[in-house]
Amino acid sequence: MQTVYVFFADGFEEIEAFTAVDVMRRAGLNVVMVTVTPDEIVTGAHGIPFLCDKNVANCDFSDAELVLLPGGMPGASTLEKCGELRRLLLRFAQEQKPIAAICAAPMILGKLGLLKGKKATCYPGFEQFLEEAEYTAARVERDGNIVTGKGPGTAMDFALAVVEMLCGCEKVQELKEAMMIDN
Repeated sequence: MQTVYVFFADGFEEIEAFTAVDVMRRAGLNVVMVTVTPDEIVTGAHGIPFLCDKNVANCDFSDAELVLLPGGMPGASTLEKCGELRRLLLRFAQEQKPIAAICAAPMILGKLGLLKGKKATCYPGFEQFLEEAEYTAARVERDGNIVTGKGPGTAMDFALAVVEMLCGCEKVQELKEAMMIDN
């Protein structure tokens, strides 16, 4: 079973995180929810408290197939400050392993130089941080090993793009039918 790590910090965008976790689990992926804060309970941007599976300090990520970063503020800024996460993202980029970020979180990838020469999208106002990327303003953008999403209203499209990257088009079609999503 493929393992995906989703990272959380206080101020994360709930719909982006929860939609991605739900859809990936429906696809049969092992999703591990990791906080970068000392407390394993994080609170979303809209006041929803959430218990993560692990703390970043207690993970080795040796089984990680994909890293996913939900947006939201100040959650994305807090994720950006986490040294362990930055090192993991740089390793994933070097190994061409899948990385996904939505809303404000693509700024982290941009600031690390991971979007150089790639098409990317993000929440309006954060495009300035997509250093040397081709900002498209698309709902979801996939370029090589990186998937980026625009914001809360694109959470389902983003989640399905991540599943497609790991599990293929047939699994996405199966999920769309089961969840009654029109093609």
